[in-house]
Amino acid sequence: MPAVLSACWRYVRAFVIIYAALYAGMGISSLLPITIPGSIIGMLLLFLLLALQIMPVEWVKPGCHLLIRYMALLFVPISVGVMGYTDILTEQFGPIVVSCIVSTFMVLLIVGLSAERLQRPQEKPNE
Repeated sequence: MPAVLSACWRYVRAFVIIYAALYAGMGISSLLPITIPGSIIGMLLLFLLLALQIMPVEWVKPGCHLLIRYMALLFVPISVGVMGYTDILTEQFGPIVVSCIVSTFMVLLIVGLSAERLQRPQEKPNE
């Protein structure tokens, strides 16, 4: 029984931390003069807490593994919601496809140039 309670506590703690970061991000987002989604700010807050080792990774790992395991299932409601807008999507199919292709090539170009620049050997100044 203590093992079950320990496992439950780990999941509860992970989800409390994830939701606390989400709601903190939403609060910060409402205070900012620019529009940035609160979920993005919350994710950045959680990343900073983990990257700076303020919070141990083991505290959020069980909840993250559970969410990642069922991520495909979590996209089903969004996909069904998009089906309600098929008329708009068919009208705007051309611009949507063009923007997807252009943005994909822009990302590929920027990542390629950045990787090439980072892989270039550093020149040492002559002393």
